[in-house]
Amino acid sequence: MTAVLADTVHRGLQFAAVAGMVALVAFPILLFIGALVSVLGSPLGLGMKFVWVIFAFCAPFLGPMLWFLVGKKSAEASFR
Repeated sequence: MTAVLADTVHRGLQFAAVAGMVALVAFPILLFIGALVSVLGSPLGLGMKFVWVIFAFCAPFLGPMLWFLVGKKSAEASFR
């Protein structure tokens, strides 16, 4: 019976490891896509949208993070 339990635990750990790796890869991709959609849908002018999109492509993790932490708030505040 312990062999069956050990095998079940081992498979569970394998699944958790694979799921964790998938999440680590999917998060930056989803963050990047979400930032692009958010930038293009923002009330910014075409020039600033272009700057943010280029920054997101040049720094695929840092660019979207900065957009959501700084850029989106300042874009919404300037158009109120």
